Amino acid sequence: MSKPHYEEQYLDLMRRIWLEGDERQDRTGVGTRSVFGATLRFDLSGGAMPLVTTKRVYWKTATRELLWFLTGDTNIRPLVLQNVKIWNEWPHARYVEETGEDIALEDFVERIRDDEEFAARWGDLGPVYGKQWVDWPTYKPVAGGLFRKGRGVNQVAEVVESLKANPGSRRHIIEGWNVAELPEMALPPCHKTYQFHVSTGSDGAPRLNGLLYQRSCDVALGLPFNLWSAALLQRMLAQQAGMEPGEFVWMGGDTHLYLNHEHLIREQLSREPQGHPRLEIVRRPNSIFDYAIEDFAVHDYAPHGPIKAPVAV
Repeated sequence: MSKPHYEEQYLDLMRRIWLEGDERQDRTGVGTRSVFGATLRFDLSGGAMPLVTTKRVYWKTATRELLWFLTGDTNIRPLVLQNVKIWNEWPHARYVEETGEDIALEDFVERIRDDEEFAARWGDLGPVYGKQWVDWPTYKPVAGGLFRKGRGVNQVAEVVESLKANPGSRRHIIEGWNVAELPEMALPPCHKTYQFHVSTGSDGAPRLNGLLYQRSCDVALGLPFNLWSAALLQRMLAQQAGMEPGEFVWMGGDTHLYLNHEHLIREQLSREPQGHPRLEIVRRPNSIFDYAIEDFAVHDYAPHGPIKAPVAV
């Protein structure tokens, strides 16, 4: 008897939330059906990736976002210049609220693209993911009970080094939930805590396992991107540490579907998963911060067509 397709667990989660989830009001006002506490597990050996096939997932867009996180940048302009639209709605909403100008999203994004000064003022998201990952702020006491800013902590670099120097550690963690800086963020981190664990494969070689805890998850639109990005980060860390990828575990807190995504949900649940796409990392750069989009190739990905749905802001 053949193993179930890896994507079935994602579809089962979607089905369970839609049929059994608790209907509730949320921050966006759209409304959701939600379950609390969900787990998915994926084997990343042999180049396997948890890439959803029942709708097209634009994995290059998700990869560009991850590479942007690793730069520590928090302004959307580098993404806009690559035609990555993931973060556009949040600064647009802030601009409309603060200025009162009823500018269309497309026109706002065009101004971000064409006007560096405008982008510097209105394109910043606050200290979101990348800032916390590679420049977590520290403070040192000075005279008079005051504090001055110290050197930021590059959590990603520290994990790479700890994987190499102390693979048995239980402290291979990248954390995004900086309580003190949450009010300054356009959106507090949803995929907030990453932990890595080194095990020994049957061949005696080290395997890098990864776990992502996500406090809040939009299963229809967000989770396919989150699964890809977290597994990709795990693959990159494994390559940098000289290990093979092992198991990727995803855990969700408030795991939900938006009520206005019903058409997407019903269409996607009517489709069958197809194929087993594989990721090839074609180059090993000197640092985890030196990867480029051209370093990644996906083979055997022939998904169903895309399904569009609105983003709740």
